[in-house]
Amino acid sequence: MRRTAHPPPSPLPQRLGIDPVRLRLPEGEWPDLGSYLRAHYRGGAGEAAIDRLLRDGRVYGTEGPLTADAPYRPGDHVWFHRELPPEAPVPFPLRVVHRDPHLLVADKPHFLATTPRGSHVTQTALALLRHRLGLPELSPAHRLDRLTAGLVMFSVRREDRGAYQQLFAGRRVGKEYEALAPYEPSLALPRTVRSRIEKTRGVIAAAELPGEPNAESRVELLEHRGALGRYRLTPATGRTHQLRVHMNSLGLPILGDPVYPEVTDPAPDDYRRPLQLLARVLEFTDPVTGAAHRFESGRTLQAWDDPEGWAGGNPQETP
Repeated sequence: MRRTAHPPPSPLPQRLGIDPVRLRLPEGEWPDLGSYLRAHYRGGAGEAAIDRLLRDGRVYGTEGPLTADAPYRPGDHVWFHRELPPEAPVPFPLRVVHRDPHLLVADKPHFLATTPRGSHVTQTALALLRHRLGLPELSPAHRLDRLTAGLVMFSVRREDRGAYQQLFAGRRVGKEYEALAPYEPSLALPRTVRSRIEKTRGVIAAAELPGEPNAESRVELLEHRGALGRYRLTPATGRTHQLRVHMNSLGLPILGDPVYPEVTDPAPDDYRRPLQLLARVLEFTDPVTGAAHRFESGRTLQAWDDPEGWAGGNPQETP
C-alpha cells in the first residue's frame, strides 16, 4: 500500500496554545486559492472570515503568506488561525502539581474544559498550559469533564504521547474520585455498579441501556453529616459521565449535577454551585521513566465544610 506522506511543518506558531487550522487542497480545478476557500467555507460567518484572513495576509503556505489570487495547487497545504470570539476566564486557578521532561499533572478547577471543544477553546486546560509554560507539544493523556475538578495528565513531548495514553486505554492507572451526594442509610455500601452506558452525540445525558455492561464503578461511603454523604468512587472503566450516571442510578445524584437526574442546562458562565465531584487520586507506573507515581488533588469539595456557601451560590476555592 502507498504510504501517506507526513504534512510539512506549520509555518505558523500556536496562538494562545491553539494550533493553526491546516487544510490540504484536494484534487480539482479552481481559478485561484481564494475561490476554493470561499466555496469551502460558504455560508454564514465562515466565508466572510476567510475573506478577511486572505485580505490581511493571514493565510500561509509553506513559503509564506498567500493572497486570494494565488494559484490553486492540489496537494498543497495552507494554514491559518481561526478568528475566535473572546472567552471569559474561569475564575478559579489551574495548578500544576507535577512537571518533568515527559509528564505534566495539573489540578483542574470546576468549569474548565480539558481540551478545546465548542465554545471553549483558549480557556481550556490544554491551551492555557501550553501558552503559559511554553509547551507547544503538550497533549492530554485522558480527559476530565468540564464540570469535574481534579487531576488530569498530559504528555510533554509528542513522542511520549502514545505511551501515556495507553496507560489509560490499558486500565493501568489507579483512579479515585470524591463525591458529595445524599446519604441513604438503607443503601448497602460499598458496592460495585455495573451497567451498559451509551452516550449519543448531540444528546447531553448518557443513558443506561440493556445489554453487556461496559461500565464499572465501586462506590464507598466515607462518612456522612446528617443527610449529606461523602463518597469514594473508584471507576474501573471510563465511559462518559460514568460516575454521575452510576450515582444517580443508586438514587444518590451528585450535588450540583445539571444533567442527572434532570437536565437544567445552566449558562456556561454560571459558576454557582459547582458539581461536587473531584478527581482525587492518580496512581501508576510511569511508562517512560519507570517511576512509581501517586498524585493527590489539593482541592476540596465546598459543600462538605461550607454547605450554606455552596447552596447560596458563593463558590470558594481551596487556597
